[in-house]
Amino acid sequence: MDTVAPVATENAHPAPEAVAGAVEPGGADDLAAQLIKAEAEVAELKDAFLRAKAETENVRKQAEANIAKAHKYAVERFALDMLPVKDALEQTLAAGDVPLETLKSGAALTLKALQASFDRAQVVELNPVGENYDAHRHQAMQMVESDQPPNTIVDVFQKGYLINDRVLRPALVTVAKGRTASA
Repeated sequence: MDTVAPVATENAHPAPEAVAGAVEPGGADDLAAQLIKAEAEVAELKDAFLRAKAETENVRKQAEANIAKAHKYAVERFALDMLPVKDALEQTLAAGDVPLETLKSGAALTLKALQASFDRAQVVELNPVGENYDAHRHQAMQMVESDQPPNTIVDVFQKGYLINDRVLRPALVTVAKGRTASA
C-alpha cells in the first residue's frame, strides 16, 4: 500500500512555531503601529458617520419645520388680497344715507377687486349652463324635461369654483333628462 502524504489546504492553520519564527525582529512594533493606525482610522470614520447622521437628522427636522410653516401660512397671500375687499365692504356698511346707485357702484368695484384676487389665486368660476353634466364638477339638484339633449345642464342654482384645476366647490345644477314619449 502506498502512503499518502498529507496535503496542505488553504484553511490549515500554521503551527505556532512557524508564526513565531516568521515575525522578524521589530515586526511586533510594526504590527502595533498598524493597529494604532487602524484604530485611529476607525475612530475618524466613526466620527464622520456620526456627523453625517446628525446632519441628516438636522435636515429632516428643518424640512418638517418648513412643511409645517408652509401649511400654516399657505393662505397668507390670498388673505392679504382679501383685506381690501373686506375694507370696501366695511366702508359701504358704515356709509350713511347714500343713493342706491352709489351703493351699486361700490358693490361693483368690490366685486371687481374680489375677482382680481381670485384670478391671482387661480380660482376659476364654474357656470356650466349648456355643458354636459360632469359628476366631478357638478352636483345635480334635479332633473327636468327639456328640449336640450339628455345630461345637459339647463340651470345653475349656485356657481362652482376650481382652484388650480381642482374642484373647490361643485356647481349646483339642474340637468336635462330625455323627454318621455307621450301616447
